[in-house]
Amino acid sequence: MRYVTVIFFLLVLTQCTPSRAWNGSVVRVVDGDSLLIKRDKKVYEIRLYGIDAPEYDQDYSNGAQQEVIRLTAGQTVSVEPKGIGIYGRVIALVTSQGRLVNRELVRDGLAWYYPRYCLEQPLCRELKTLEKKARLARLGLWRADDPISPWVWKHRRKPSASQERFRRRHGRFSYRRR
Repeated sequence: MRYVTVIFFLLVLTQCTPSRAWNGSVVRVVDGDSLLIKRDKKVYEIRLYGIDAPEYDQDYSNGAQQEVIRLTAGQTVSVEPKGIGIYGRVIALVTSQGRLVNRELVRDGLAWYYPRYCLEQPLCRELKTLEKKARLARLGLWRADDPISPWVWKHRRKPSASQERFRRRHGRFSYRRR
C-alpha cells in the first residue's frame, strides 16, 4: 500500500509541473502560420501548432498573414512549445492579448485545422469544429468554391526551376523494379 501511495503522489507531481511556456516579442510575421519571436536576445522561428495556413502562392495567404500581424503586432506573446519540426522550427501555441492565434485563424476561416499533426485532443477537436463552422459560414478562404489545402497544394505545385534543370540534365528516374 505504501508503494501505491508513493506512485500516486509522484504521478500527481508530474502533472503539476510548471508550463514550459515563455514570453517573447514578435520580430516578424513570416506567413500565416510562422513567426519570428525574440526571447532573451535570441530569435526563434515559430510554426503555429495544429493549423496550416495557405501557401505564399495560394489565395488567402496574404489575408492569413495580415491577421497574424493584426493579432500580434507590437505585442509580447506567450509561446507554449509542443515540439520541434523537421525544419528546426519550434511548433507552438501562441497567445496574444489572451487570444490563441492558432484558434483565431481557424475561426476566421484563414487556416485549416491540420489533422495529420494536431494530436492534443481537446484543442484539436475544437479546431476541427471551428473549421466546420467557418466553412458553413463561408468565412475567409471558405468563400472559394473548392479551396485547396496547403498540403495538397504543395503536391500539385509545378516543379521549381532547379528541379526542372535537374530533370532536363538527368531525365526522369524510375524506382520500380524491372
